[in-house]
Amino acid sequence: MKPLILHGHHTGPNPYKVQLVLENLNLPYEYKLWVLGDGKKSVKSAEFLQVNENGRVPALEDPNTGVVSWESQAVINYLLRVYDKSHTLSPGPEASEQDRVDYDKWTAFLTTTFGPMMGQRNWYVNFNATDNQDARKRYEEQCLRCFDVLEGQLAKSDGKSVLPSGFSAVDCHFWPWLRQHEYAQLDVSKYKLFQRWFKGIGERPEVKKIDASNAKEKEAQGINSM
Repeated sequence: MKPLILHGHHTGPNPYKVQLVLENLNLPYEYKLWVLGDGKKSVKSAEFLQVNENGRVPALEDPNTGVVSWESQAVINYLLRVYDKSHTLSPGPEASEQDRVDYDKWTAFLTTTFGPMMGQRNWYVNFNATDNQDARKRYEEQCLRCFDVLEGQLAKSDGKSVLPSGFSAVDCHFWPWLRQHEYAQLDVSKYKLFQRWFKGIGERPEVKKIDASNAKEKEAQGINSM
């Protein structure tokens, strides 16, 4: 099997989602890094725009099938359809319709609500050129509201996984975004089940492997971590 080519960069959580799925499925892959902004090796370069005309990461090239995908949810859905034949990360044929809907709705909650709120909070805390306290407060409130929702869901698994059936691609979607809670200056100390989930996912071997590999690349390129 030829290694898949994952395109990403050292900031932002979405390429990390795909790495988690690739590692859990034991798929060989090359991680090709790009920089933000303009320039020859940037996500706006002519070379990268041939892979993803939207100029964003992640994007995935599969030389085994000739398929090119981008947007993290689309990339992960592709990997699950093609390579997760045993349904280790997604609902299997024995799953109920409610199981399938739960998988879809919690993935959508992250990609359409929780993730974007975390992204906005990160922006106004760490990058916005002016100190916009109204925006900071709004996105703090929205992020904590989402943590409230997640805490209730985690009660169904006693903090082990987002879905009560066990670790799945839904956790892969959530983990890279929610690990940024300190960077976003959010106090999540009251969310005990989240803390249990966060600690448990962080101890998984594929997470440690990705962190070590990414940290080595960041150090080699002189890039500061979030």
